[in-house]
Parts: sequence; C-alpha cells; structure tokens
Amino acid sequence: MKLCLQNMNVRNKRVILRVDYNVPVLNDKILDDSKIKETLETIFYLLNENCQIVILSHFGKIRNELDKKKYSLEIVAKRLQELIHQEVYFSKINFGPEVLERVETMKPKEVLMLENTRFMDYPKKLESKCDPQLALFWSKLGNVFVNDAFATAHRRHASTYGISTYIPSCIGFLMQKEIGMLDRLVVHVIHPFTVIMGGAKMDDKITLIEALLPKCEHLLCGGGIANTCLKALGFNVGESIVSENPEVLEKVKKILLEYKDKIMLPLDVIVGSTYDKNYVKYKLINQVDDNDVIYDIGTKTLQKYQSVIADSQTIFLNGTVGLYEDMRFANGTKELLRMITLSKAVTVCGGGDSASSVRNFGFGNKFTYISSGGGATLEYLASGHLVALDAIREESTIETLDM
Repeated sequence: MKLCLQNMNVRNKRVILRVDYNVPVLNDKILDDSKIKETLETIFYLLNENCQIVILSHFGKIRNELDKKKYSLEIVAKRLQELIHQEVYFSKINFGPEVLERVETMKPKEVLMLENTRFMDYPKKLESKCDPQLALFWSKLGNVFVNDAFATAHRRHASTYGISTYIPSCIGFLMQKEIGMLDRLVVHVIHPFTVIMGGAKMDDKITLIEALLPKCEHLLCGGGIANTCLKALGFNVGESIVSENPEVLEKVKKILLEYKDKIMLPLDVIVGSTYDKNYVKYKLINQVDDNDVIYDIGTKTLQKYQSVIADSQTIFLNGTVGLYEDMRFANGTKELLRMITLSKAVTVCGGGDSASSVRNFGFGNKFTYISSGGGATLEYLASGHLVALDAIREESTIETLDM
C-alpha cells in the first residue's frame, strides 16, 4: 500500500487535494453527487488537522472554448459547500501568478477549489500529457499532495501524477478504501469469476480485456463491446456503436477464437432505427438490418447470462448492456442487475455508467461493493498497478514533514 494520509504529517499544512468530481450534470443540476460525498472523509480529516485545502479536479473533456463554459467546476464547489457546511471559495482560473497570490492568503481550515484542470488541455493538452512545467506550478500551491482521485489514477496527468514527483505525497481515504476492497474482493478472487463488460468503446478496453480473460471463467458482453465482437465475427450490427478500427477488429476476432469457451455474446437484441425515433423492435442477432441501432439485449440473452451468473462466486460489472436512460431500452440492464444481486456471489460494480445504473434502479445497497472507478478499476484488476501512484512512496516509509 502506498503512503496513507493518516501516516503523513499534514498538521497546519497547505494541502493540495486531487479528487474526482467528474459528476453527471443536466440543466445546471448535479444528477449524482456520490463522487463528492466519497471524498468527505478525507476533507474533514484535513480540516481537523487545521489544514488549508486547495482542491483540484477534472470535469468532462475540454476540446474548445465552448467546452469551458459547459464544464466549469463552480457548480460542484457550491454543492461541496452545502455538504461540508462551510464556505468553499472558487477560483475561475487554475494557473498563473494570481493563483499563487490567492493561496498565499489562505487561512487555516479554508477550502479553495480551482477551476477544472482540463481547462489546461486546450489547446495543447498540458494536463493530459503531464506537462512538467504545469505539474511544477501546481505543486507550488501547497506543502503536501494528497491523491484521492481513484477513478483517474490510471491516467498519467499533470494533476494526478506530475505533482507527486515534486512534493511529499500520499493517498487519501477513498483511494485507500478502493484499493483495499478490490484487493480483498477481486484481486484475490473466489472462483468461478465472471466479468460482465458493457459500455461503448472497445478501443479503450481491449488491452484490459486481454489481461482479464486469463483470470476469469466467463466474460459476458453487452453494449458497444458486444457490437464490436459481433461485427468482428461478420454479423450485421447496422448503425450501432462499434469500433471502426481494422486493427482492433482483427485483434477482437483473434481473442474471440482463443477464448470462445469464455466469451458470451448476445443472441437477441432490442433495436431502434436511424430513420424513425419511435421505432423499437425485438430481433434475433442475425435479423439486424442496415438501419437498425442496437440499444439493449433481449430475453434469450438474459436467460443465457443467467445460467452463468447463478454459478458464479465473484461477479465484476463494468458498464451497461443498453441505453438504460431510455426506459424503452432499460430492461436488459435492469434485469441483469436484478440477477446479479439475487446471486450468492461477491458482487462488485466499477464504472460511472454502471454505478449510476445500479443506483438508478435501486440496487445500490445490494452490491457487495460499488467502486468509484471505471477504467482505473479495470486497470488495477488486470495489472495490480495504477500509474498515477508511481511517484508516491510505499507505506513502509513514513513521512514526517516539518516545514
């Protein structure tokens, strides 16, 4: 385990706290504030230690100036203020001499949230490419760096990895809980072990799928992951979300052949259409037409997956198997969650969409554990490693910081 917050001397220090406040927002309203609440233990600990807290987080992806208007963290700062019952100051900038001057005026127990770190990704991707000068600047905002952003710990960004190369660093309580629970429940897994993989992008997950397949007995697929597999096998998936990368498709085909006894794909689906927004139809997988869009799995698929779920001792869920936000295409995801929670297995959910669907359908208290990470959870399960933590000392080295 990396050096933990409770073993770092942070008393009366100015602390840079990296969190993941990449929350879902619709019409200027936060739909799910669980990511904010999960950091409160760390924040209250730092306040009790008389710290000045400088909060950094990303929010969405910034590709242009319009995205900056859409993905400001100011709405999150207001919600955090409500949760901790004290003022949370917000800076509309996160870089420059004005920021340095502002942190120098901070008082004990004061909380300051800086604007979205990914504002520095436009136009040169300084955050995502871990620009050393940006990381150095942010490191000057405090004496200690606390990384509590588990969901981004698989990213080598300036605010997740870079800062920790310059100043004494440790992990917060959420990070500790995540790693500890995943070690206990999934890394040291009880077999048979079943992985259920949904979501849109195969390109981002194929390496992790390759790493997970030797460790599990079954991989049940849905969403864009299943669509890409079906396309690689020659099925018509119409206008569904699918990888168009020929190298990915070729690799997927090889994986499907190598692990044909482990990987399960949909037998039937619920489709919409590109030409009629009211079109909803049940089809077997070999009946999908050119204009169809696969939005959910069907009853035959659910029955097939149920036979595996019933025999599993550990189940890990990442992503959803359909467009669950639209009730016309929510049945597959809802029924799959019901089957998982009725099983006798240890059940772990990882990923923003899957975690949101679990809570949305009322299964939040029926999973053994819901991880705050998606890609980070997968990466840790596959490799036991998170790149953002590389520069943080191991627990055996106790940091006593006296500045």
